[in-house]
Amino acid sequence: MARQRCAILNSLAAALILSFNAQHSIAGETYVTDQGHSEVRFSWDRGISVQTAEFTNFEGVLDFDAQNVENSSLEVVIDVSSLASGYAPLDKALLGESFFAGQQNPQIVFKSTDVKITGDSTANVTGDLTILGVTKPVTLQTQLMHRGPHPYAPYVDIYSGNWLAFEASTTIDHLAFNVGSYSAGPIAVTIVTEMKERN
Repeated sequence: MARQRCAILNSLAAALILSFNAQHSIAGETYVTDQGHSEVRFSWDRGISVQTAEFTNFEGVLDFDAQNVENSSLEVVIDVSSLASGYAPLDKALLGESFFAGQQNPQIVFKSTDVKITGDSTANVTGDLTILGVTKPVTLQTQLMHRGPHPYAPYVDIYSGNWLAFEASTTIDHLAFNVGSYSAGPIAVTIVTEMKERN
């Protein structure tokens, strides 16, 4: 009787473990941006030179399905007030009502709607980009640069765990989002990010 009870308990334990592993696999992996090693830059043509600025405060959350990458999803929220060009008068102008209207519209949001694999380490991530309350579809041409343990992990504890690194780029028409009143041509957006798996 004791042996039978033990066998039943062992079977239940095995079933629970298998169930947990299956749920964990289905849930995938969630990664968040490492703010200190991530950048969102944008640039535009001034006619005689190219001007560049960046947003220094943002958070991205990636639900990564390693078994089927096209089931993955990404959401990025950018703090508009973190805009920095390296020139204070330009920052003030860009954050003013004629451009990003940072006080009235404090966030820029991207939510993915589709992921398409384009190569061994590349994908097109299409989603809805919202600026100044205007939402338009954009596609990020994305390249996976790293997946797995961080090379600094043996030396610095904060780099423990699993990491992803990406580079992504796109262009947007700023007038379509009511940013500015005259065309500066397509705005080139470049994103470089390291993301750590959330425990």
